[in-house]
Amino acid sequence: MESFVIPPQAEAWHQEPQPLRYLFPCLAPSSDLFCSCSLCHRYHGEGYQEGYVEGSCLGMTEGRQYGVSHGAKIGSEVGCYQGFAFTWKCLLAQCPTEKDSKKRKMLDSFLGMVQKFPYADPTCAQLHEDLDRIRGKFKQVCSLLSIQPNFKVNSGGSALSF
Repeated sequence: MESFVIPPQAEAWHQEPQPLRYLFPCLAPSSDLFCSCSLCHRYHGEGYQEGYVEGSCLGMTEGRQYGVSHGAKIGSEVGCYQGFAFTWKCLLAQCPTEKDSKKRKMLDSFLGMVQKFPYADPTCAQLHEDLDRIRGKFKQVCSLLSIQPNFKVNSGGSALSF
């Protein structure tokens, strides 16, 4: 059974449909199967390459957006810790007492950890370990100061409440 195609420039009642073998010589019965397979491989390869390039571009864009978003969340969290430490350090400096010396030392240690956090190097191998240590130290400081923090990151920004 032979397939027929009507050329787009001709009207159906003016020209007879032509068999596909005239339009695509590779599909003629006399040609070998290798010709049609090589066409298939060529178009498959071209499609793969085009898809790979487009996917790479989209992947880079999505990865960059995710990195910016995640980096902003971490930066916001560490910034809140730093503001918290500076605020409490100033509050404790206004009325220095002997029992507050331990609190000041703990705040100085906490502030040192926050200031040593590798902001500029997102490829740092210990970035997440340092962040976990800062979070743990923050909990210790809050316990020592007898406060219960509630740090939230949402679409409207970050918030640290007590």
